[in-house]
Amino acid sequence: MKRSVLLAAAALACTITLPGYAADTLGTVAANNKITFAYRDSSVPFSYLAGADKPVGFGVDISNAVLAAVKKELGKNDIQVGWQSVTSANRIPLLVNGTIDLECGSTTNNSARGKEVSFATNYFYTGTRLMVRKSSGIQNWAELKGKKVAITTGTTNMQVVRRYNDEKSLNLEIIGTKDHADAAMLVESGRADAFAMDDILLFGLKANAKDPGVLDVVGESLQVEPYACMVRKDDPKFKALVDGVINGMMKTGEFTKLYDKWFMQPIAPRNQAIGLPMSQELKDNLTALSDKPAT
Repeated sequence: MKRSVLLAAAALACTITLPGYAADTLGTVAANNKITFAYRDSSVPFSYLAGADKPVGFGVDISNAVLAAVKKELGKNDIQVGWQSVTSANRIPLLVNGTIDLECGSTTNNSARGKEVSFATNYFYTGTRLMVRKSSGIQNWAELKGKKVAITTGTTNMQVVRRYNDEKSLNLEIIGTKDHADAAMLVESGRADAFAMDDILLFGLKANAKDPGVLDVVGESLQVEPYACMVRKDDPKFKALVDGVINGMMKTGEFTKLYDKWFMQPIAPRNQAIGLPMSQELKDNLTALSDKPAT
């Protein structure tokens, strides 16, 4: 009896996918005939809502390119696509537990996150700066001493600013927010003196604000970090497919055209251009094709 129970338990264990277990994404997609991509509500221009339940952006276009590659790899043209909204706080847990299969947004590729997930080829480089109201007169970090700074919860920026705050004894009052739009709203309404975030996201939010002219992006960048698409850890076949899509776009020039579309040309919903030329770090990675994380 005891032996039978043990055998049954062992058999059951073999059929259960434990939380965090890195399944074969392509195999699961083939079996379920469905793939689920993540999107952010306000990570302009990487991933955001331009209308009700309509995610668009640089990362969304790359996700759709991955979809085309998955269909070709599996020989299935009728794969269903799901889009799941994520936040800075839940994007990694939802990838690890299988709710989403790919996240291409404004996620920093760093060594700490690399313990839980894998990252594809780096496709952007950024650093932490400040969004302020022009009327505040704030131009740098030192002028924020003793003031209120909004930062999105679950981001690397929170760690960077806390460390800088301690090092420089700025005595900042840090306000954690759910997402980038919430933090920007605090600045626009005067409830926070600044929003500390990746500079590209600040430029994107400014371009799509009700009155872009009242906002400014200021201060030196505290660090340089890469963005990359996230896939489940220990799933080399799917990572290779995603890398192949991005690397192929970089080699053919399609990536540069996509960058121009989202960073240099007018974009929805306000038909404003962010106007941020490609950084030297990203230009270098068009040939290096590196997935090296930030420390």
